[in-house]
Amino acid sequence: MQPAAKPARTGPLEAQRALEEFVKTARQPVMIEPGSDAIELAPGNYQITRRGEIVTLEAWSETQNVVRRLRSIAAEQRGRLEIEVERFGGRAGRIVLADLAHPANRDASRRGVRLKYRERFRHSLLRQFPDLKLIELSTEPDLQHSLSPSYPRAFLRKGNIGLAAIGAAEDALDPDGALTFGLIWLDYLRRREPRTAIRGLAIFLPEEREATTCHRLRYLDPSIASYSIFVHHPDGSEDPVEPGDYTNFSTKIEACRQALAGSRAELHEWVGRLAAIEGVQRRDQPDGSVSLALRGIEFARASGELLLFGALPLGQAHRHAANEASVPEIVALAEGLAEIRHAGAANPCNPLYSRYPEAWLESEVRGNIEEIDARLLPCPVYGQVPQFAGGERGIIDLLALERGGRLAVIEIKASQDVHLPLQALDYWMRVKWHLERGEFSGRGYFPGMQLRSDPPILLLVAPALDFHPSNETVLRYLSPEVPAERIGVGIQWRQELRVMFRGSARKCSPFNATSSRRSQT
Repeated sequence: MQPAAKPARTGPLEAQRALEEFVKTARQPVMIEPGSDAIELAPGNYQITRRGEIVTLEAWSETQNVVRRLRSIAAEQRGRLEIEVERFGGRAGRIVLADLAHPANRDASRRGVRLKYRERFRHSLLRQFPDLKLIELSTEPDLQHSLSPSYPRAFLRKGNIGLAAIGAAEDALDPDGALTFGLIWLDYLRRREPRTAIRGLAIFLPEEREATTCHRLRYLDPSIASYSIFVHHPDGSEDPVEPGDYTNFSTKIEACRQALAGSRAELHEWVGRLAAIEGVQRRDQPDGSVSLALRGIEFARASGELLLFGALPLGQAHRHAANEASVPEIVALAEGLAEIRHAGAANPCNPLYSRYPEAWLESEVRGNIEEIDARLLPCPVYGQVPQFAGGERGIIDLLALERGGRLAVIEIKASQDVHLPLQALDYWMRVKWHLERGEFSGRGYFPGMQLRSDPPILLLVAPALDFHPSNETVLRYLSPEVPAERIGVGIQWRQELRVMFRGSARKCSPFNATSSRRSQT
């Protein structure tokens, strides 16, 4: 818990004394001002001058020089001092002095970067929406409403018409996450400001990082909200972009080959012996290989003329090529995993039990897919089709088929993830894109089955208590074209996979964009 802030004291002389004492006692003092980088307050980097009742602080670095008149102490606590200052032209402002060596200020540099972008975001809003008044601009966390400090958010208004806005800085770790928190912010404002028609959401993103968000916007419901995207340029300017111009995906589908086609009979025999072990799941891969896994942990893979085995997933370098003499060793490996990785294991703290919960849940879904949805065929079920450029996605995806021929995208998550709906949408969009081009049938998937042209259904599967509270909010904004459904399984899914609830994404929205447009006329 943060220590209580000391009462504010007035006057520039009090502020001077507090500042000097702070710099003297701090081990790593810096000055942070919204819109600027942090400046280290080391000897030779700052100067305090006094003329009568006027006290001035000047601080400089290789890239900036800041001169501010001190007015009074705004807040004071361990490792942190906030001072009201006078900026150029007599405007009031505030600077923060922080001791980066103090445990409470480990996030101070990051917060300084956020404050710097917040000011750039402010100027962008004023340029792009000059007819609206900026009512609120914040980078503060709000855990109660799932609002992240990583993305500054704003509320603009003119009369009874409002607009939500959110931004991501050039150095943001995940600019794609801005849309999730933007929808949460939009929904929160609509509930908080019932007398204002919040017409939509404006998203500001770094240049060349807007494609994913543009793709996603094309599958949000335009009757619920309007959306606009702006990209920041290195020179500090920003321009609007049209999401409809983004139509190509970074995705591909490899041809689906028959499992172990042309492999020697001995390899087929080894795979059959291993697949017969209780708990082992055989998965025929699109590349023709066969994966052998025990409740989500792969321990062997057959491909071509080789059977590779090892305590996986550790990577190819840790696997060994099998021969007839190795088969008993692989059997022992699988049986050892089965003893550790099962619902009634004696030691659930064992890493082999607790690691990779998504993979374990996926294995349960694969083996009981008709429990998830009785419309689905038990086989074939494919994983990682299509393939994404860029690596891990954080969730596991499966592609299955309804008995009537409609594709089903299944996204699996064993823990809370605020981004689950839109990450699932990413995969759904790509499946739809390849389906429209006839690539699943053309490349050997679902052989002998007629695929319908309808958009795939989207099933989000997670333990019932582990859906993030905001997932339902985000799902409400999806287009009717995306038939999404949440499926919550029981917390004891390792013992028995039971569906506890089903929830459609299409619920009554708290707002209708049509009524907003009428209120503007």
